[in-house]
Amino acid sequence: MGAVEISIIGLLFGFLLLAIPLIISNWFKLGMGKTTLWSIGRMSVQLMLVGFFLEYIFALNNPWLNFAWLILMIITAIFSAISRAKLKFKIIFVPILIAFTTSTLLILFYFNAFVIKLDYLFEARYLIALGGMLLGNVLSVNITAVNSFYQEIRSQHKFFLYRLAMGANQREALEPFLRRSFQLALLPALAKTATIGVVSLPGMMTGQILGGSSPATAIRYQIAIMIAIYTCGALSVLMTLLLSTKKSFDSYGVLKENIFAR
Repeated sequence: MGAVEISIIGLLFGFLLLAIPLIISNWFKLGMGKTTLWSIGRMSVQLMLVGFFLEYIFALNNPWLNFAWLILMIITAIFSAISRAKLKFKIIFVPILIAFTTSTLLILFYFNAFVIKLDYLFEARYLIALGGMLLGNVLSVNITAVNSFYQEIRSQHKFFLYRLAMGANQREALEPFLRRSFQLALLPALAKTATIGVVSLPGMMTGQILGGSSPATAIRYQIAIMIAIYTCGALSVLMTLLLSTKKSFDSYGVLKENIFAR
């Protein structure tokens, strides 16, 4: 038994819920009304278009088409991350490209091959759905990590130079900043993970239960995907930060000021 179908009328009733945040925004003069409508409208159009294409992709289940769609998702995530990073394009593009692509494909294919044990690793339902879940997390943790890492080095430049002057090499001088960036990026994800099952039921688990899967199956999937998401995020952050430092510092190990976007 699958999930209950939501009719057009039912969806319209769903949109009516927006009246509550819009009233709150107007009441407190938050100025978020237009932004809310734009964001929800854009999300709705994007999802309808994606749903239209996925109907054909799932039906065809062609490995080349499935992989091409996954690469399109990765490229979109890359440019979204770059637009929100506070570094120049030439500094951050290659590190994010390598980090997003390598971490996502590595964890995704490992998950499909050894956790789910698919006979067909390019199965559209798993490749695209799980890839999207991994990329969503990779995007958020990398933006947090990159921005905090370089902004803290910039704001604590004297401390960084002091460590270099005391004989630390670049890697040793960067350690406290790397540690702090990892904590800022990954600890919120761990805190959220720790409350799953008691405070909240996550989307994947809820979707599977609504789709007819047993709670036991849904729980096993959710545990496995949460571990995969966290691992993928940690690996991508490590790669992004380490690779980006290759272009961000001069030959003396000092941060270049011209790397920051205006």
